[in-house]
Amino acid sequence: MTDAAEHAPEANRRRRRLWLTGLGAVVVVAAVVYGLYWLLYARHFVGTDDAYVSGDIVAITSREAGTVVALHADNTQSVRRGQLLVELDPVKADVAMRAAEAELARSIRAVRGKFSKVSELRAQLAAARVNLAQAKSDYSRRGEAGNAVSHEELAHARDAVTAAAASVQATESALGEALASVQGTSVATNPDVLAAIAALRQASIVQAHMRLRAPVAGVVAQRTVQLGQQIAPGTPLMAVVPLDAVWVDANFKEGQLRDMRVGQPVTVTADLYGGGVTYHGRIVGLGAGSGSAFALLPPQNASGNWIKIVQRAPVRIALDPKELRDHPLRLGFSVDVSADVRDTSGSTAGSTVPFREMRGNLDDDGAAEADKVIARILAQNGA
Repeated sequence: MTDAAEHAPEANRRRRRLWLTGLGAVVVVAAVVYGLYWLLYARHFVGTDDAYVSGDIVAITSREAGTVVALHADNTQSVRRGQLLVELDPVKADVAMRAAEAELARSIRAVRGKFSKVSELRAQLAAARVNLAQAKSDYSRRGEAGNAVSHEELAHARDAVTAAAASVQATESALGEALASVQGTSVATNPDVLAAIAALRQASIVQAHMRLRAPVAGVVAQRTVQLGQQIAPGTPLMAVVPLDAVWVDANFKEGQLRDMRVGQPVTVTADLYGGGVTYHGRIVGLGAGSGSAFALLPPQNASGNWIKIVQRAPVRIALDPKELRDHPLRLGFSVDVSADVRDTSGSTAGSTVPFREMRGNLDDDGAAEADKVIARILAQNGA
């Protein structure tokens, strides 16, 4: 019993040394593995959880004053490009359109009258020139007759020449005045008719503006307009958010931007889906400055006490459209971003990707309908 009791502490010490040695070996191996992992892989990645989903918010506003008579979309509703959203009372616009059509018809008839007047004056000028030639011939014959013609008859012949010449001059002046309003044009291209056509197009545009359509496809948000509301031009009515074209704005610390370049690959995970869904994207641009530089009241570090604060700069990340369609994101949602900064061949100055031009469906200005109306009125009035 005494020998066993004496050897027990020694055995415990050996086991403890063995256990500590094994633990130390595990720690050393783990440190070596982590060192190699960091040296060969991890140090080439920078990440942040200060990142949020951003996107375009397309405002729906009226370009004309009017009263809302119908609503065709509400918050959370998906709409397609060109879909009718809001209708305004079209009564005044319709009346203005009818008045513009009548004014165009009147202008066409008035210009046709001017062309007819030119033709009439040309005929009168030809007749006046014939009369002048005849008067000159009569006066010449009487002058050659000598004493066979009385002085009174000769004076009447001379007066007839003068009157005929004056008639020619007056007709030429009237013809020049008539030609000034129609020369070089046709009925359809006359300035008076063109002005009436422009007025009709303007009326058609106002009439088309009574129906507000979605300029892009997306989801309706921030609807504030109500049925029966009297709105002024520029009043915000609702917004359409194209969720298939959102991006991520990640705010990296300034020290993390050292090796960051445009075009580098990025992986993104959203709090909405957790780690089960990973988005793949690329850096498309680095911000021109930190948020504090563009603040309403920028810091004045040259005065008073100063404490250094690490700044962050926004980095824009474009996401894979297919992945967005499969797992949609919403504006403002939080995401985690990890950027692979191994490839440093890209630009650091800013975005090298051409701007994704957005063109709204604002071409529904009644142009096609106006062209049909104009062609019909021109044909009906003989233009």
